[in-house]
Amino acid sequence: MSPETEGGKTEIATDVHLAAEKGQAATDRYGVALVEYDAEAERKLRLKIDLFIVPTVALLYLFCFIDRANIGNARIAGLTSDLDLEGNDYNAIISVFFISYIIFEIPASLACKYIGPGWFLPLTTVLFGVCSLATGYVQTMSQAAGVRFLLGIFEAGMMPGIAYYLSRWYRRSELTFRLSLYIVMSPLAGAFGGLLASAILKLDHVGGVRSWRMIFVVEGIITIGLGLLGFLTLTDRPETARWLSQEEKDLAIARVKSERVGTTAVLDSMDKVKIKRGILNPVTLSTAFIFLLDNITVQGLAFFLPTIVATLFKGKTTIHQQLLTVPPYVMGAFFTVLFPLLSWRLDRRQIFIILSAPMVMVGYAMFLGSTDQKVRYGATFLVASSAFALGPLTNAQVAANVVGDTARSAAIGTNVMGGNIGGLISSWAFLPFDAPNYHIGNGLNLATSGMILVLATLTLLWMKRDNKKRGSQDIDAALSGLTDEEIENLDWKHPAFQWRY
Repeated sequence: MSPETEGGKTEIATDVHLAAEKGQAATDRYGVALVEYDAEAERKLRLKIDLFIVPTVALLYLFCFIDRANIGNARIAGLTSDLDLEGNDYNAIISVFFISYIIFEIPASLACKYIGPGWFLPLTTVLFGVCSLATGYVQTMSQAAGVRFLLGIFEAGMMPGIAYYLSRWYRRSELTFRLSLYIVMSPLAGAFGGLLASAILKLDHVGGVRSWRMIFVVEGIITIGLGLLGFLTLTDRPETARWLSQEEKDLAIARVKSERVGTTAVLDSMDKVKIKRGILNPVTLSTAFIFLLDNITVQGLAFFLPTIVATLFKGKTTIHQQLLTVPPYVMGAFFTVLFPLLSWRLDRRQIFIILSAPMVMVGYAMFLGSTDQKVRYGATFLVASSAFALGPLTNAQVAANVVGDTARSAAIGTNVMGGNIGGLISSWAFLPFDAPNYHIGNGLNLATSGMILVLATLTLLWMKRDNKKRGSQDIDAALSGLTDEEIENLDWKHPAFQWRY
């Protein structure tokens, strides 16, 4: 579908079905959309996608994070003594999880694209549910470490896989908020995990296991059940959605293509050039490092908040201590939705990444500057308030700044891999000898939040300056002599591409 121009103006095509067809572009070579979309039809389609897609992936990710972080709840319920853990043994078990998570991050993201998220996400959910269940039966540190290594392999594809999956359905501006609706499950998992652990520990036994082991068994069984349900409820892509009419399928495809300059198919074939376009994208690399720094805080909270709360409230019962971990996560959940909601309305992400840093900095400054129980507990609310919001913001930012489907999968995988390197670092941030004030862990997190503020600001300034350079290029001259396939492979190097901040 090549646009006809008259007097320097592009004639807008109105055939949504034609724009949705594979091999047809939905933009001209200057990045101008060739199709005008009915706003009311888009609103109805968006709501339909919200109702059929988001609840399932949100539930899967909720138990993904619970199965990862429940070891923190199990620790204060007797895991350490039963497995004879000493010194840094607990930190080592956590590290093993992140080692496999990091190694398999990008391969799992590409496997999600190759297999199809409608099959990959439920399958990997069942597998990490089995790993969680198995943790309830470990007897030694080495067995616990082995199961956690497998858990890391099967959880590696969940966060990038869901982010990539949603990018098949939503526009750039819409994506951030939808990502928040499943990533909000991270803080909610902390809150719900504490409540669930408290409820489970009130039981006498479950299937012959007692105490902390019941946490893993019950939560593992729930996860497996949700994964099996996902096979029935998840639709791989718009073309295969039985709950969409043909007109709605065309609209779902065409509106996504209309934001991707030079793209003739929403789902492209994988090759090394496209994968490199996603991984080596400057915004991907900068954002992945920001997410690395942020995840030192997020994963640190997930694994050590129960321990920190137990240190602050020594006189409380174990169940009461579990319940005290809930309120900070509720605060985190609120901001995890608020920032992306504002981002959706403004179609801006980088400014909210910048704004997420100051409250975390203040929180850790309070930890370092006071030993008062109430002040330090209050600090956990400030830290949780915006640290979790960077999950949807960073994944949406890398997704917005690539063009092709393969590049998007690789970019999101790179971002989440960066985040999990931060998770590995976090497992050694709070060490036993540093208790109860944890000066090293709190100082490290204060430094990382300060670095986020600086790096995110510098990235925004660079994006604006580079956009000005791109705007002065002769697009026709730059594309002269290139085939359609070569133009499509340019991705973010396309001369009409502009960084989205």
